[in-house]
Amino acid sequence: MSETLPRIVIVGAGPAGIRAAAMLVEAGLHPVVIDEGQRAGGQIYRRPPAGFVRTAKQLYGLEAAKALALHALFDRLAAEGRLTHCAASSVIAVHAGRLHVLGEGGVQVIGYDHLILATGACDRVAPVPGWQSAGVYSLGAAQIALKAQGAALGRRIVLMGSGPLLTLVGAQLAKAGADVAAVLDTSPWHQQMRGLWQLAPRPIVALRGLALRARLGGRYHAGVTLERIEADGKGVTAMRWRDAGGRQHLTPCDTVGMGWHLRAETHLADLAGCAFTYDEQWRQWLPRTDQMGRAGNGVYLAGDGVRLLGADGAEIAGRLAAAACLADLGLPTPSFSADLRKLARHERFARGLACTFPWPAAMVRALPDDAVVCRCENVTAAAVRVGVDFGGGEANRVKSLSRVGMGRCQGRYCQLAAVELVAAQAGCTPGAVGRFRGQAPARPAPIGAFLREG
Repeated sequence: MSETLPRIVIVGAGPAGIRAAAMLVEAGLHPVVIDEGQRAGGQIYRRPPAGFVRTAKQLYGLEAAKALALHALFDRLAAEGRLTHCAASSVIAVHAGRLHVLGEGGVQVIGYDHLILATGACDRVAPVPGWQSAGVYSLGAAQIALKAQGAALGRRIVLMGSGPLLTLVGAQLAKAGADVAAVLDTSPWHQQMRGLWQLAPRPIVALRGLALRARLGGRYHAGVTLERIEADGKGVTAMRWRDAGGRQHLTPCDTVGMGWHLRAETHLADLAGCAFTYDEQWRQWLPRTDQMGRAGNGVYLAGDGVRLLGADGAEIAGRLAAAACLADLGLPTPSFSADLRKLARHERFARGLACTFPWPAAMVRALPDDAVVCRCENVTAAAVRVGVDFGGGEANRVKSLSRVGMGRCQGRYCQLAAVELVAAQAGCTPGAVGRFRGQAPARPAPIGAFLREG
């Protein structure tokens, strides 16, 4: 790479990262793309190992053409040497224009002048009594196993939560031949009907979702109340729930998949010094950027890590972030007015989804004291509430007193629920509670990797 070129690093090789890299390459730059996967594609277009027998149509459905086009674009740019791809690598720290990257050979330090974070999203989960049992997975984990290994995580599966991913994973598993016993949606029908008109900006996508719902037939139940995941010493045995009419059900199963739409993956944005704003509709803290993705100090954000807009929106956001980077470098940029209009339409649709499939705040706040909130540290709802009584309604104070969010996931799965509990106990809003401070390493890293740091 020429010493005169600016050092531009992209973290994430999903739809946003691929589109950002392509635009930078087209402008004559040579970006470095760091991604945790062995092959580019991200979660939504995750690629299986070589020799996998399922076709793209089976893996990606109606999105197969988009997935293959993105895969081919990135592979071509990498093969031509127009970008550097650091595969199977995780950024675990960001400091003073340097990324600490964990790979198979240990930790290496990569400097940057401009940084584009396209880190995507992870599952947004809510605690349910018994969710710490063996055999409970996130919806994303179930989807990864199906896409990457062609395996269903269990012989008899119950899925629960709310949002498009719940329906999608249920339909994908059922189509693959898995025994999906029930798909339990906490969003009631009247709430879904109320939000339906807000999905008008993308009617085809909304209709596809309804078609997937129809495939589930009688397995799908809306407006349910989740009571408990039953388990014995070996793992999950059944799901106890009530339907919209209040009738109690006990559905035998050996696996539970759970998720309430998505949670933006913001850990690296936090370490990079980005500012955050609490979004009342999404009920989570999101990084603050301008419409192009600028977060300041040479950092740009794109994709679900800043706006939960899905794969199509991520592609647009990736192009915009790259265009902002080029403009800040004083280089020519293509017109992006059309992309801004498209992004606005995607955002209206996403807000409709947030309304249609809301985060179950009331369910979380009503958790019994003995329910586990933080699975990593086995912290109960009672411990979180006691932390509020002793330390007040501030997120990091409760964290230090109860150890909630101190485990290997660093609050990715428990933070939103813990904040709801703190807010309820303190009598304030989740936005007033604040958020857990991000700390390095962003991912668990073996001590030996740091001994080989270079």
